[in-house]
Amino acid sequence: MGVLLPVLFALCAAFSNALATVLQRRAALNVPQSKGFRPGLVVDLVRRPVWLVGMLAVVVAGVGQAAALATGPLSLVQPLFVLELPLALLLASLMAGQRQPGALWVAVAAVIAGLGLALASAAPSGEQTHVSVERWVPVLVASAAAVVLLTGAGLRRPVGKARAGCLAAATAMCYALTAGLMKAAMGELDRGGLAGFLTAWQTYAFAAAGVCAVLLLEHAMQGGPLVASQPALTWGTRR
Repeated sequence: MGVLLPVLFALCAAFSNALATVLQRRAALNVPQSKGFRPGLVVDLVRRPVWLVGMLAVVVAGVGQAAALATGPLSLVQPLFVLELPLALLLASLMAGQRQPGALWVAVAAVIAGLGLALASAAPSGEQTHVSVERWVPVLVASAAAVVLLTGAGLRRPVGKARAGCLAAATAMCYALTAGLMKAAMGELDRGGLAGFLTAWQTYAFAAAGVCAVLLLEHAMQGGPLVASQPALTWGTRR
């Protein structure tokens, strides 16, 4: 039971994230598209029930991931989260009634093996959540610069794999930054209670990064095929 429970939670999180991605892409393809960055895209999507179901799946995935990490070691559950990639492609194929070529599944297997091996080899441990502002500044600057460059590169390209891949990579950067800032904010909650959490700059920074991630995700879903965007999104959401 010590291993079974976190594994089940991790698989639930991977499936929910995969389902969320497929539903969000389906909704994004049924609203007006634009060549540039359009914040109003989310307003259009809120009116789509399939998008709301997708967001509910995101919440379920978040709960499953938190439960998996709370009941099992990081080195055990993190590699399981990369199963989101083949699950998303499988669900998309089933919903569209199309079969993916064998070469694609070979490539997916290689990506999963690489990500899983990297995460398992890292075997991260430790619970340090306090990071000084001096260390955060270069991380924030570098992350923001990478997001801007990737977003600009993606928006300059026509709808296709290159556009989707660049925008998905920018989304992944925002996801990873959100996760790091959220962990730091939760550390402030542990040390200073609710007052410490509400007065910590990390709290508002992770909220802003999360909003950017959602906006970029929807543009990535409109930008091209899922096979081009999902590998980068899987990397980002598994931070």
